Amino acid sequence: MFWRDRPGVAEKPREQRDAAPRAVMDASPMATPATYKGVLKEFDAHSQEVRDYFEHLPRLVNDFGYDVAIAYVHSQVELGHNFLLYCGLAKLHKADVAVADRIIQATHITREGFQEFFEHVFGKPIPTTTQKQLENAEHVRDKIMHGKSISEEKKRGALVDVLSYAAAMNIFVKGISGFSPFGQDLRGFKGAGKSIDPATTKWLMKGMGFAAS
Repeated sequence: MFWRDRPGVAEKPREQRDAAPRAVMDASPMATPATYKGVLKEFDAHSQEVRDYFEHLPRLVNDFGYDVAIAYVHSQVELGHNFLLYCGLAKLHKADVAVADRIIQATHITREGFQEFFEHVFGKPIPTTTQKQLENAEHVRDKIMHGKSISEEKKRGALVDVLSYAAAMNIFVKGISGFSPFGQDLRGFKGAGKSIDPATTKWLMKGMGFAAS
């Protein structure tokens, strides 16, 4: 299953976990850093979970610049989106994990589609302020991917917005389901209890709109 190879699930030695501040970031708008050092400072201010999940960001910013770093963080966000749907199905709906994994991998999930799937799985919509943070960053990513010009300031802002989005989603999802999708070690996340059978899982997910053929 894809979650076993996912960044952030392996426990780090205590000395590494305690090497940086553990500040919990909220969803408040962040001022755009004036330099790349400001981006790295914002990164260091986030929780250990978020830093672990986006662990390559500092090196990418330093060695390759903003465009590569932006591609990386958005790839990580999409990975996290798939993963949190999987975890929600397994924990909240007792879905068969193998079937849930297979169907999520087979489903084309758009940006708007993810928000709909999230509400189906978790029973609540993503807060508008949290959605807006990611939308701002996605606008910058799209400009870069389509070869359009965009200021360095907006690129720095996009990186900060993605980090803040991940932090806000961790807080929100943990509050309604008990786990954090971006960076938490989730071994044993679904707890005790028997999963529903594969056929029932398939119909459950089909009813939620997944590509359960």
